[in-house]
Amino acid sequence: MSVRFVPVQWNRNKWVYDGLLLAAVMAYLTLFLGYGAGAADATRPVDGAILRMRAFGSCAYFLLTLILCIGPLARLDRRFLPLLYNRRHFGVLTAAVALTHAVYVVNWYFAFAPTPQLEALLASNTSYGQLLGFPIEALGIFALLCLLVLAASSHDFWLSFLGAPVWKRLHLLIYPAYLAVVAHVALGALQDAKNPGFAIFFGAGAMAVSVLHLAAWWRAPSRRRAKGDWVAVCAPGDIADQRARIIRLPDGDRAAVFRDGTAYSALSNACAHQGGPLGEGRIIDGCVTCPWHGFQYRMRDGCSPAPFTEKVPTYNLRLRDGVIEIAAKANPPGTAVDPLTVGDPA
Repeated sequence: MSVRFVPVQWNRNKWVYDGLLLAAVMAYLTLFLGYGAGAADATRPVDGAILRMRAFGSCAYFLLTLILCIGPLARLDRRFLPLLYNRRHFGVLTAAVALTHAVYVVNWYFAFAPTPQLEALLASNTSYGQLLGFPIEALGIFALLCLLVLAASSHDFWLSFLGAPVWKRLHLLIYPAYLAVVAHVALGALQDAKNPGFAIFFGAGAMAVSVLHLAAWWRAPSRRRAKGDWVAVCAPGDIADQRARIIRLPDGDRAAVFRDGTAYSALSNACAHQGGPLGEGRIIDGCVTCPWHGFQYRMRDGCSPAPFTEKVPTYNLRLRDGVIEIAAKANPPGTAVDPLTVGDPA
C-alpha cells in the first residue's frame, strides 16, 4: 500500500517475476526459431518471416493459456498464489507478443497490396458462412483488440476511474479472447499442420484451461448458496488460526470469516482495491491482508489503518449449537462489530 501515486510499485518479487517471464519467452522464441524450420513439412520450405510469425503466434497462445490456468491453480493450491499477484504483467507481455505476431502477418502477406493493409486483410477472406475456411483473420483481430484493451486498462488508474465492478467485468474479455484464439488456431494453423506435435500441445493447453476451471468451481466452498437470515459457516475449530473460511450468502455476495486466536470476525470477501479475495489472505499484524497487493483491514470494523481510507462491509457473527453463523445482510463499510469470542476453538 502507498499514500502516493507511482506508475508501478516495483519490488524484488516483481523484478524476479518479470525477469523469469521474459527469460522464458526469449527461450521459447529462440528454440522455436532454431528448430521450427526443421520440424516443418520438408516439401514446403518455411520462409524466415513465416517462422517468426509462427513463433510469436504460438508463444502468445501458450502465454494466454498459462494466464487462464493461474487463477484456478491458485484456488486449488495456495502455493500458486505468488504467480497470481503480478498476473497483469503477464497479460501485458502477452499482448505485446500477440501484437508482434500480427505485425509480421500483415507486413509479410499484405506489404505490397494495392489497398490499405487492414482493408486487404479483412477482404482477403469473406467466407463467414462456412466452418472450414472461416475467416480466421477476423478472429485474430478480435482477440488482439481484447488483449490490447486489457493491457491498456490494467493499471490501477483505470480501476479507480472505472470502479471495481466495471473494471472486473471489462477484464472478463480475456475469456472471449481466448475462445477466439483457440478458434483462430484450430481453423487456421492446425488445418495445414503436418507435424502433430503442436496439435497435441495446443489441445492439451485448451483442455487444461477447461479442466482447471471446472475443478476450481467444484472445489469452491462457496459454490452453493445458503438460505435464511443467519447462515451456518462451520465449527470454530474448522478455521485455521490467522486464516478464513469463505461463505456465499443468499444474495450471492461472499463473506470471509477470519479467526485470530479465539476471536472471530467477518468481512466482505472483496478487497476495496481490486476486488481481490480477502478470504484467501491471512492476518498480519492484526489486520486482514489481501493476498493480491497487501491492502489491509482491521478485523473489528473493516477499515484500513491510518493514513489509508479504504473500507469494506462487516458482518455480525454468533455461535449456535457449536457452529458459527453469519448474518446474511452486511453492515455498511466501516461498521464496528465486536468479535465473536470462543473459549476453546478446538
